[in-house]
Amino acid sequence: MRVFLGNPPWSEPGLYGVRAGSRWPHLENAADRYMPFPFFLAYACAVLEKNGYFPRMVDGIAERLTPAAFLYALEEAAPDLIVLEVSTPSFPYDLETVTTIRNRMGKDVKIALCGANHLMTGRDFLENRTDVDYIFRGEFEYILLELVQALESGKSLDSISGLNFRDNMGNPVVNPARPLLRDIDSIPWPSRHQLPMKSYYDEAGSVVEPGVQMWASRGCPHMCIFCVWPQLVYGGPSYRVRNPVDVVDEMAWLVETYGFRSIYFDDDTFNIGKQRMVTLCREIERRKLCVPWSIMARADGMDRDLLESMKAAGLASVKYGVESGDQGIVDASGKKLDLSEAREVINITRSLGIRYHLTFTFGLPGETRETAQKTIDFALEMDPDTIQFSICTPMPGSRYFEMAREKGYLMDVDWTKYTGFTSAVIRTDALSASDLEEILDTANTAWYRHIQRRVRRQRTMKQKTANYLHRSCHAAIRKLFGNVV
Repeated sequence: MRVFLGNPPWSEPGLYGVRAGSRWPHLENAADRYMPFPFFLAYACAVLEKNGYFPRMVDGIAERLTPAAFLYALEEAAPDLIVLEVSTPSFPYDLETVTTIRNRMGKDVKIALCGANHLMTGRDFLENRTDVDYIFRGEFEYILLELVQALESGKSLDSISGLNFRDNMGNPVVNPARPLLRDIDSIPWPSRHQLPMKSYYDEAGSVVEPGVQMWASRGCPHMCIFCVWPQLVYGGPSYRVRNPVDVVDEMAWLVETYGFRSIYFDDDTFNIGKQRMVTLCREIERRKLCVPWSIMARADGMDRDLLESMKAAGLASVKYGVESGDQGIVDASGKKLDLSEAREVINITRSLGIRYHLTFTFGLPGETRETAQKTIDFALEMDPDTIQFSICTPMPGSRYFEMAREKGYLMDVDWTKYTGFTSAVIRTDALSASDLEEILDTANTAWYRHIQRRVRRQRTMKQKTANYLHRSCHAAIRKLFGNVV
């Protein structure tokens, strides 16, 4: 059976979409570089390849393909089954892509949709969209494999957990949820040979390029009300880790095979389990793998000893999710982060010369102008190398979406606006959607001015250092040779 796996194009004038591999699907400015690696598609492709299939995989976003070029690649592959990763904010565009494919390729080709998108997981979706044949819910590597094997053998689809399909009478069927695979070391490394590997870009600070993205774990035990993947993909606070030796094996292979000069671990939360972290660092040092690496981490999972061990093994930069500068807002979000502890760890990170990126969001429950200002003040005080401000956007299926709907906080159900990039789709008791948009603009402006002041300070310090060295040099010469006329 011929299988096509695709991340279809998604763009607007002056903007490009990021979807597969991103926990925050949104439109980026065309001049930006952020491009996440499509992990789930690549792992699913690897599982098929391991089982003797030869799937075609195309990342239409990373390759900056037009819809016409993507369709050409699809037709050239002549697949029996098409698997497209979709998302909530891109869903109207994704459904247009499905309609185009169905019109061009006919009714015999099968179309499956996957991704963190609650809008398609209910029975009613297949009732209304007869041009879609299958929905994969959650992690879908082995849902896809079992579907391909069943279609080839003519077996019933009833036993494939995590799959939505139609029975022989055309009635939608929603199979039970799929239990998470506990041993993630049994999944082959993600397939990369068909992808534009030098086009992917995501890092926590300025490190050497080209860089590559990896996972060393899946999931997160901290159930923040706004976080999409733990809720929609993993179905709960499950946390599964890879063998550190296998992780370093993949690191070395990526460096040797592709010539990558840095690695970014884009785990939901990389640094859970101090002993595992120490073991990983020791393995990197034992193998003399001299490559800088970056991580997505929780600040409260760090201490000085661990950060020193990580730096010795090559840690160059880290992303910390802080979300708010007000402890009450953080507590209400379910994050369970002590801001005083976060401040201490961030300061240690800075003192060790490890670059750091901080993320903050506006619009969590209880947000006011005062709490938002605390967030801006905290962000500037921490003086990160880079920063991300966003508007908290409750994706359908998340706990925050249900909370916002129950309290009447949802202001819009135009899914294309569910990005948090510039527009707000919610309000709080104290703030309107337009208030949140204004606050986001204020935060970005404050950060821009902060950066300007920092650059001026750095230039002043460099000039003072140069002047000091100049004076010291002349003083030393006079001491040795006296005044020379």
